[in-house]
Amino acid sequence: MLNVHPSGFYAWLQQPHSQRHQVDRRLTGQIKQFWLESGCVYGYRKIHLELRDSGQQCGVNRVWRLMKRVGIKAQVGYRSPRARKGEACIVSPNRLQRQFNPDAPNERWVTDITYIRTHEGWLYLAVVVDLFSRKIIGWSMQSRMTKDIVLNALLMAVWRGNPQRKVLVHSDQGSQYTSHEWQSFLKSHGLEGSMSRRGNSHDNAVAESFFQLLKRERIKKKIYGTREEARSDIFDYIEMFYNSKRRHGSSNQMSPTEYENQYYQRLGSVWIIRGDSSQLKQKSVVEVYIYSRHPVSALGMGKSSDEVEVYIE
Repeated sequence: MLNVHPSGFYAWLQQPHSQRHQVDRRLTGQIKQFWLESGCVYGYRKIHLELRDSGQQCGVNRVWRLMKRVGIKAQVGYRSPRARKGEACIVSPNRLQRQFNPDAPNERWVTDITYIRTHEGWLYLAVVVDLFSRKIIGWSMQSRMTKDIVLNALLMAVWRGNPQRKVLVHSDQGSQYTSHEWQSFLKSHGLEGSMSRRGNSHDNAVAESFFQLLKRERIKKKIYGTREEARSDIFDYIEMFYNSKRRHGSSNQMSPTEYENQYYQRLGSVWIIRGDSSQLKQKSVVEVYIYSRHPVSALGMGKSSDEVEVYIE
């Protein structure tokens, strides 16, 4: 077909490979090794640096060509969804002002989003942290970074925290948090918004710190095969370890749940009397509420006020 004599063809096959071809084969093996050691995430630029550090002399374009030949690619992320043109952003002032240590639960929450690499693509995680105990009271995981992920996390926080007064909710100025849907949710649930200054991650340091812990203690050097595998592992870290077991220096080396429970146990000795306490002078029965919100009845003396704290020894 090619007008080549069979003996000539087989003679050509038996010829030794050129020196360049032999070097390419050796480099390709090393490229695959460095790529696998990186968790299948390095691209040709970082692979070239690894080869250079190991003493191999080759150009970056040659590394790109060899990687393309064997189908090796870098792990890349997705383009962040952009706000639609003409959609106004709503930015709240920084009301938190880095006051990260409230006196009680459900006074100040912080929220943020991070992403986790899987072989199926990125998995996005949104959390809501109660600054009092550092407990994760709301979280949501999705394959896309949309408004729904932050709204679902905040909805869980409202459901689990069941705040009885206005809570300050602090976030960055991401498009999910400056959306009309986010602001509407805050208003409808009696929450108050607060936002970090643009480009200042320290204003939301507690949420950032949690993500660092998650990645260092659970996700480090781990590439999940599927998003479902990542979801399961992150759920286990948050609910089975972080909230219930992990000790925190800011909480007297107690876990968030333990620290919160200790607060409620102390509060159990304080009853809040609702109503006109002047009735107490006539020893009439008034309604008393303990934190658990179960009403009981009590007799006692008190000052004339709409709300009186009665300490029970």
